[in-house]
Amino acid sequence: MSTPTTFAPAYGIHRNLGSVDFDAAVAATRASLATRGFGVLTEIDMQAAMATKLGKTMDKYLILGACSPRHAWEAVNAEPAIGLLLPCNVVVARFDGDVFVAAIEPNAMFKVVERDDIAPLADEVAGLLQAAIDGVTLPAS
Repeated sequence: MSTPTTFAPAYGIHRNLGSVDFDAAVAATRASLATRGFGVLTEIDMQAAMATKLGKTMDKYLILGACSPRHAWEAVNAEPAIGLLLPCNVVVARFDGDVFVAAIEPNAMFKVVERDDIAPLADEVAGLLQAAIDGVTLPAS
């Protein structure tokens, strides 16, 4: 496996927050998501999980399972198996000294569904996630 040189995948919406406090970045990400109607249903601390399960060390890496109930309701009613793609993962991770926040790009994810009628819903969620990532604001230090 090759080591990536960036934390900016084509299948994600991402932003480099710079050299900031990780916990402050997580709190700001949660707040920005909430402002746009997303709740966090799950949280996976990859750093702790890899240490516990594999004895491996890694930098801070948190996966937040974000959900917009209204959009999830619409999606499940349009395509009952769409729960396989929910919730939308949002990652806050330290990479090469900087903290990044990233979310799955819903249009990329929902291509596997092959339903043109769901595209407007994916577009709407993509816009909200982009606004959430752009809206992560850290207090001035």
